[in-house]
Amino acid sequence: MQKIKPFHVTVVGLGVALNIVGAFIALNLRLPILLDSIGTIMVASILGPYYGVLTGVGGSLISGMTFDIYSLYFSPVQIFVGFLGGVLFQRGWMKKFRMPIGVLVISIFSSLVGAGIAAFVFDGVTSSGSSYIVAFLSNIGVNKVISVFIVQFSTDYVDKFVAVALVLPMTMGMPQNIKEKLIRS
Repeated sequence: MQKIKPFHVTVVGLGVALNIVGAFIALNLRLPILLDSIGTIMVASILGPYYGVLTGVGGSLISGMTFDIYSLYFSPVQIFVGFLGGVLFQRGWMKKFRMPIGVLVISIFSSLVGAGIAAFVFDGVTSSGSSYIVAFLSNIGVNKVISVFIVQFSTDYVDKFVAVALVLPMTMGMPQNIKEKLIRS
């Protein structure tokens, strides 16, 4: 088993903090996107899928225990985001013209899981600002599960696209000594 280095713990801690701050801002402003996976995607891009999963679950647990109980239930979504994000970054699917397709892959899987949780556990109503859109679609006659998936997918795609768009310049502009440290560890 590989020893976890202090540098890795620091990067994961930074990612968890980014997830918490993003989720707090989105929750309090009632934004239709969540902003709770910026740190997960950042860590997944730097350290790989397993650290991305650890970051996502850590952020969900802390957010869930402090200000958003719903976040606890959506930890499985963060597992998919962290794992798929890490794999897609490693395979080059988050660069240039392939990035929208890579984000689409993450969004499809995370939306399926998130929509299932939102529809069956919470009847479509969560702490997210997108719950208003679900209620609107349901009121005009769209099936609850379908409306949750439509909203979940559209908001997830925008959310993950924003996260990757914020992370890419950071990883591209990372100082060479940090990149070397990552390669050696």
